Amino acid sequence: MAHTSRTLVGRDAELAEVASLLGVRPSAPSGGLGDTTAVLLSGDAGVGKTRLLTELRDLAFTEGWQVFAGHCLDFGDSALPYLPFSEVLGRVAADLPDVVDEVAAAHPALARLQPGRRMMGREERDSHALDRGDLFEAVHALLETAAAKAPLLLVIEDTHWADQSTRDMLSFLFSRPFGGPVALVASYRSDDLHRRHPLRRQVAEWSRLRGVHRVALSPLSDDAVRALIAELVPEGLAEKELADIVSRAEGNAFFVEELTSAAAGPGRWVPADLADVLLVRLDRLDDTARQVVRAASVSGRKVAHEMLAAVSGLGDGDLDDGVRKAVEMNILVASEGRYSFRHALLGEAVYDDLLPGERVRLHERYAAALQAGDARGTAAELARHARLAMDLDTALTASIQAGNEATQVGGPGEAAYHYQQALELLVDPRRSAQVDLDLSKLVVSAAEALSASGDPERAVKVIAEQVDRLPADAPTTWRARMLSTQAHLMTMLEGTDPVPMSEDAVALVPDGESGLRTRVLANHARVLANMGRYEEAQGVGMEALTLAEKLDLSELAADVITTLSGLKKAGPREGLRAALRDAVARAEESGALGPELRARYLLGRSYEDWAEFDDTEAWFRSTIDRGVAAGIPFAPYAFEARWQLAWVYDVQGRWDEAMALTDVAADSPPPIPRALIEPLRLQIRLARGEDVTAEARALRMFWAREGGVAINASAVEIDAAGYRGDPAGAVEAYHEVVAVLSRIWHEWFSARIRLGALTIAAITRAVPHLSAAERAAYAETVDRIHADGHVVLDRYSDPSGHWGPEGRAWMKRLDAETLRFRWLAGIDAPPQQALIDCWHDAIALYEDFGHVHELARVRTALAGILRAGGDVAAAREYGDPAREAAHRLGAVRLLEDLRAIGSAPVRAEAVPDALTPRETEILALVAEGRSNGEIAKQLFISAKTVSVHVSNILGKLDAAGRTEAAAIARRRGLLS
Repeated sequence: MAHTSRTLVGRDAELAEVASLLGVRPSAPSGGLGDTTAVLLSGDAGVGKTRLLTELRDLAFTEGWQVFAGHCLDFGDSALPYLPFSEVLGRVAADLPDVVDEVAAAHPALARLQPGRRMMGREERDSHALDRGDLFEAVHALLETAAAKAPLLLVIEDTHWADQSTRDMLSFLFSRPFGGPVALVASYRSDDLHRRHPLRRQVAEWSRLRGVHRVALSPLSDDAVRALIAELVPEGLAEKELADIVSRAEGNAFFVEELTSAAAGPGRWVPADLADVLLVRLDRLDDTARQVVRAASVSGRKVAHEMLAAVSGLGDGDLDDGVRKAVEMNILVASEGRYSFRHALLGEAVYDDLLPGERVRLHERYAAALQAGDARGTAAELARHARLAMDLDTALTASIQAGNEATQVGGPGEAAYHYQQALELLVDPRRSAQVDLDLSKLVVSAAEALSASGDPERAVKVIAEQVDRLPADAPTTWRARMLSTQAHLMTMLEGTDPVPMSEDAVALVPDGESGLRTRVLANHARVLANMGRYEEAQGVGMEALTLAEKLDLSELAADVITTLSGLKKAGPREGLRAALRDAVARAEESGALGPELRARYLLGRSYEDWAEFDDTEAWFRSTIDRGVAAGIPFAPYAFEARWQLAWVYDVQGRWDEAMALTDVAADSPPPIPRALIEPLRLQIRLARGEDVTAEARALRMFWAREGGVAINASAVEIDAAGYRGDPAGAVEAYHEVVAVLSRIWHEWFSARIRLGALTIAAITRAVPHLSAAERAAYAETVDRIHADGHVVLDRYSDPSGHWGPEGRAWMKRLDAETLRFRWLAGIDAPPQQALIDCWHDAIALYEDFGHVHELARVRTALAGILRAGGDVAAAREYGDPAREAAHRLGAVRLLEDLRAIGSAPVRAEAVPDALTPRETEILALVAEGRSNGEIAKQLFISAKTVSVHVSNILGKLDAAGRTEAAAIARRRGLLS
């Protein structure tokens, strides 16, 4: 069953344009029309013409217009003259019988259009021939007379199927002015207007008439398509499915609805109903043109003329005739010596309709043409055609070549695909025995491409599978190369110890001076460094560097230098930074992109650890830019730099920049990078008043796979639980994340301090609503979390020996939150001054850290403590800068906290908070996401009146926008 949307998506501008041209828009004078009295609305089939006209009808009704519509139908050569006007007359007769009687008395010809008189079997008493001029005048008079009661909008749909008489009637109405407010809209499919279509010339003539304006509906934008899919599937689709629909639908609303309905189906296929709609277009082609179109479908979306000539089996003359016919009928579009399907889905439907044998034979012709040089193409194209033609030996060679070419031009995702296709073909032992190929190099190429595209998990799995499949007599060098790469990639995953595997690789590689031994040693040094075995890493790294320089392996040398530079964390930070800058220069000189990205990223992290954010941003940004320029935005270090820079923007309160930097949905990132980015976005959305609990909890599936996701997503869960007054939920999330990270890392990870502080804060928010017994129970939980945080501090180890501004701020926050809980709960309550001093210290440390939002939160906490103690002036001293930051950030929840402690700024005049019944009614609709126009229709008032009410609501709630108003209303219980 197809999904359909009742909401107009992506057509607001076109609707406004048509309504404005015809005088239907609310701002137009009552009953007034501009120079335009008719609009010709065009667009491809399914692009959304009818949906736009439906919305125009509703808008016209709202503004007091009458709307009558007639439809042309596809009767082929048996078209019924004036059919849409018969339909219109029937509707007018039902609504305004007195008008029809009045006009029919003056214009008897009108009776000829009455629907009942056109049925077979009805006795026709008036056998005189009809004067068309009389009929035209009669319809004109009908519309004019009806318009005397109220402005009238006449809609004639699908005029591409209109008969000649209907077209002549429209010509008359377009060219004859009306005495009253009458507006006309005629719609047609632009893709049906081939060169000999009768409406094509008619539209050109109509366009030259005074008062007739053309409006063409272009395909929906990608953002509009995504919004439409969100309407169709409120529960959402996976990003891969979403991107696939966006790509294939090409902005056509009907295609979007059909593909969305079929999204659960396997593979790329065209739903049967949609295929039928598309393939009916081929019925208008002769056999030659069909042969051309079927041959073109095998190429994909586009095909060169020289390729069609080689594979179609047609002579030059027949080929030209067939192509011309396909172009004239809007099946193919010609551009720069290539032909493409007007709609990609049409090409897919034609291809799916081929018989199996026919499909194989055509792929054979394509592969042969590429191999013989009869047509130009890529190795990727040859690999595809050879594989589908069952020429698997050719497909193997071409797949490897395609992977190499993709790697050279910065396409790691495509390279990974082609290499994996080659590995799949080598599963056949007969084929693998016949080819002269170093399997280990192909496996490593596939794994490195996967890693560069952001999927190290799959990279490790691919190598592991191939290692398991190696025969016992396989060269030891193959096993050494594969194990070494696998161990190196495992350092990017959680819960693994790659050192034993890396040691096995070193043991397997032959002694002596070779590039393979150099690479294995370089990888081993990186593995040891990542596992904290710095002295061993130093020795192995120096051995690898000596070999690399002796063998003049400059890229490997740059890689080892970067590893060795990173080991200088144990010394002064300037020594580390100088070494890393040298590593960047060395990598740039040798063209070693991987080591360069790693050195740039490590420099950014060095500055980040010390909260030197200007330099942090510069180095992270350069890492991101280098990755993007090389076509590997999700490669190791390029993506991590994006993630860390987004965190820096979050800290600095540059939330809009953080959201923009992390908006990578259109790039279809792999699951782990997407999961790493998402909590940062959720944290901002939560602070701005949105309920993101379900989205944050959905990320638990990634916790064990990536600790960074676990830390940040659990922090969102904990904060969300605090805001909704659910201390048990906050504690559960804390214990769960500690359990997961203890398993994949160790029990005393440093982020436990931050998570503990947030958890205690969430418990503290609920204290006023807890019983004495509950407070006592939670006091034990708070004490345990606080004690565990101090154990983390005692056990903290880092080669730099540095506990940075972030760590110090959160450690003090843990202490301050614990004291605040005891103070509010009345359990071992600290002296008031000790509590205030602790929060003063926390503010100073957050000022040093530079975290704008958290600084505002601690200031708000202290303001509440001071106000509770009666020191209103001091409370305002901290509350005012917190409020200013909250407004600048759009931090709705922080503003709510400030209002709750009574620190709102003094106003010259008090603004009443009470909403009128009408305002409450409108606020409920605003909270549902309704637009002013939609609310106006539902409540039978004007959109302008709705706008005034909304402005009053925002003022009374002190809300910056509709979303904030809805959030405030929910928290205050204003919405039922």
